[in-house]
Amino acid sequence: MQVTNAEQMIEKAKFNNKFHGKLLFWGAFLMLFDGYDLTVFGAVVPTLMEEWNISPIETGMMASYALFGMMFGAFIFGTIADKLGRKKVIIICTFIFSLFMLLAGLTNNPDLFALFRFITGLGLGGVFPNVIALISDYSPKGTRSRMVATIMAGYAIGGILAALLGLVMIPTFGWQSVFIFGSLPLLFLPFLAKSLPDTVGSHISRKEYSKIKEILGKMDPFYTPSENEQFVMNNEKKSSSPVTALFAEKRTLSTIMFWVTFFMSLIMIYGLNTWLPKLMNEAGFPLGSSLSFLLALNVGAALGSVIMGWLADLWGVKRAIIMFYLIASITITSLGFATNMILLYVLVAVAGATTMGTQNLTNSYISQYYPTSIRSTGLGWASGIGRIGGIVGPTIGGFLLASSLELKINFMVFALPGVIAAFAVFFTDRQAKQTFVSENQPKSAL
Repeated sequence: MQVTNAEQMIEKAKFNNKFHGKLLFWGAFLMLFDGYDLTVFGAVVPTLMEEWNISPIETGMMASYALFGMMFGAFIFGTIADKLGRKKVIIICTFIFSLFMLLAGLTNNPDLFALFRFITGLGLGGVFPNVIALISDYSPKGTRSRMVATIMAGYAIGGILAALLGLVMIPTFGWQSVFIFGSLPLLFLPFLAKSLPDTVGSHISRKEYSKIKEILGKMDPFYTPSENEQFVMNNEKKSSSPVTALFAEKRTLSTIMFWVTFFMSLIMIYGLNTWLPKLMNEAGFPLGSSLSFLLALNVGAALGSVIMGWLADLWGVKRAIIMFYLIASITITSLGFATNMILLYVLVAVAGATTMGTQNLTNSYISQYYPTSIRSTGLGWASGIGRIGGIVGPTIGGFLLASSLELKINFMVFALPGVIAAFAVFFTDRQAKQTFVSENQPKSAL
């Protein structure tokens, strides 16, 4: 009987255009709609406030319903995926968020709209950590930051698409049209089910060795399976609870710091994406112009995601994250002082790159930190805690707008979390994962 470490074979494999390319395509596709949802509510905020006659505080609370759903979805689906398999959970969550995005676009009742947004959030919250974990599971060694950054570019492109469709479709077809568009993944569920692989760890737990051989054959055309070949993962110490394992093996401080980082990062991201059009509208820019700032924010995020993945491989992911969060704080603060139109667009684009782009790097950092058996749990709980920050961000924006403070103060409030996030990343321990891997596996550098 031949025993093969499947995880080490995947890490040693070269990038396969067909296998990994298909995986990146579907990962980016799903992240596109997660990013689309992030921005689409901000695009319709001015219209909803006028049509439903709701206050800034009520609007901020409404934005938070989807984020509550995302928080619970990340906790629940991130944890159970390490037991049930990532593919199954991804398909279930995609069905949930697509269906209820459609229903949100078919109602004119604010209460029903809020309920549908909450359930949409449950699905999106479950998709996010599991897609990143699945990409990480199949990333060859040394390419994980770039592969995660690539699919997260889809997240930013979704924000661009939401802003563009908001500019084009809302004046002609109404705000409902942009939510109906967000249900498009429903049509692609059969293709998703056929194309996505399940995790190797799930196949090993079910002793489905033939499926592992099939996957390895797709990744490496030179792979020759043995008739009695069996597979194992890296030498990991098992825990009865994936959540408990997040705090085992000297990971407690890093886990808490990851949660702080996500919390602060999503305050900035959701606060800006929800309130940037309205803040610019209050500053005297017309609605079309203020929506174009939202477009610039997400264009910067898309470009930043790709560039930062490359820079993280050069400088080290931890060092890059700290630097970019500090730049984000400086840039967001500067938005309150700039008056030149071109400079404003540049600052907004840089803010998008250094908030969403840096958050994408943080996702990659976490996926590399935790071992395969608790990767979805680690990402899910960090994302779930982060969504609390996402809930706080729009609510803070609503209170700031209702208080009629100076524009510069509003932006300074949203800039402060970036400094805290940078300090939190500084205190994480990049090497703690190594206590989980076999002695023969080479250690990765920062």
